[in-house]
This record gives sequence, C-alpha cells and structure tokens, in this order.
Amino acid sequence: MHDHGDDFGPWGVDGNASAAQRTEEEWAAIARYIRHAANKIGPALPLCLPDEPQACGRTAQQHVLVWSAHLKAAAHHLIEQATPSRERGAHAAGTLYQRRLAELRDQSARAHADQ
Repeated sequence: MHDHGDDFGPWGVDGNASAAQRTEEEWAAIARYIRHAANKIGPALPLCLPDEPQACGRTAQQHVLVWSAHLKAAAHHLIEQATPSRERGAHAAGTLYQRRLAELRDQSARAHADQ
C-alpha cells in the first residue's frame, strides 16, 4: 500500500482550523492535479481517491496533503540529480525555493483578502 501519512495519527482529530476551506470536490480536483504532476516524474501514485477503483477510504484533502509531500520530495530529488554543483543545488533547494514559496503565500493572502 502507498504511504498516506497515517503514521502521524488518525486523520481529522486535529481539526481544520488552519486548512483552506474547500469542498470535497475541490480537494479531489486538486489531488488529481497533484497526482498528475507527480506521475509525470514518477513513481506513479495509485488511483485511490474516493470513487476510484482502488479507493482507500481517505479524504481527498488528505490525498492533497500527502501527495503534495510526495511531489515536493520528487522535485527535491530532481534538484539533487540535476545540480552541477552542491552550491547550485543548495541555492535551488533553499534560496529559490523559499523565494517562490514567499511569492505563493503572498498571492494566496492577496486572493483571500479580496474575497
């Protein structure tokens, strides 16, 4: 079975206070996008969202969380494989990553403020 992050404990006991508020359908669409991106660089993720052939019983939101972690790890591994030097790899995985993360957070904050 594919890792779904269950070692952290049962899903849902810590509430949703800090999570973005989306419908199950919205979470499922995001999970499918993440799975598609992750599958492009491999290894393939299972068809286990609710209503899929190998449904695992976990929510689409949980899949977004754990598959995003999978995609982040796969991207980091690609950085390690593609870097011509340790310094460039550290810059991409550190400075460039943090810069892009800050930009995404700012975009999200502005979009949320506009609502």
